[in-house]
Amino acid sequence: MDNLRISTVQTNLHWQDIDANLNQLAQKIAPLAGLTDIIVLPEMFTTGFSMSPEKFAEKPDGKTFNWLQQQAKLTNAAITGSYIIEEDGKYYNHLVWMLPDGTFHTYDKRHLFSLSAEPKHYTAGKDKLIVHYKGWKICPLICYDLRFPVWSRNTENYDLLIYVANWPEKRAHHWRSLIMARAIENQSYTIGVNRVGNDGNDYAHSGDTSVIDYAGKIMLHTAYSENISTLTLNYEEQKIFRNRFRFLADKDKFELL
Repeated sequence: MDNLRISTVQTNLHWQDIDANLNQLAQKIAPLAGLTDIIVLPEMFTTGFSMSPEKFAEKPDGKTFNWLQQQAKLTNAAITGSYIIEEDGKYYNHLVWMLPDGTFHTYDKRHLFSLSAEPKHYTAGKDKLIVHYKGWKICPLICYDLRFPVWSRNTENYDLLIYVANWPEKRAHHWRSLIMARAIENQSYTIGVNRVGNDGNDYAHSGDTSVIDYAGKIMLHTAYSENISTLTLNYEEQKIFRNRFRFLADKDKFELL
């Protein structure tokens, strides 16, 4: 199986300014063209963590969707992140997994952040997404999903777990600890991409974008400043580790209600 090059984009965001964010991100990721397989953007990368979906929601095939198609084609890489959409009168924190050929997959955030107004404004998703890409099975999730190990559990034998986030600095210790836990318990490369800077509500974000391997080794940790990093994930090394330490075979069986 081929190794996988993955690029993490830790960036500040313009508060509730879709065009400004799309323009800055296009400039930031342009140098990655031909040099990576996957580009990971933060949660709500067009607006920041906004509780005004009625002002900023797009149709599923709107401006940001078309931008993702363009950027995936230009960089010849899959690109993912979440933004706000409206569908059938409901608002979603909506992740798109866009491929270079224009095909795509979607995931709506399952766990809405109850300490904020997110459950009042957005509808929770119901379905977990597993993407097959370049021979890898990949599970992309969103921010608060990180706190729920049952939803993240590796029941599908995925090879890579990704979280996109707007996770505040004051709970950065939780972020770092839970990313590590998810990697170890699922024996999977685990990536968390978070924003930096203050949002329009003056919540500070330290980033703490991380890449952890299947054994809990930190491959990348970057905090406070904007950063774009590209790392290579080795499929065979993970497979060998899983075969040697067959902890996943002993996992509990359960059904989601």
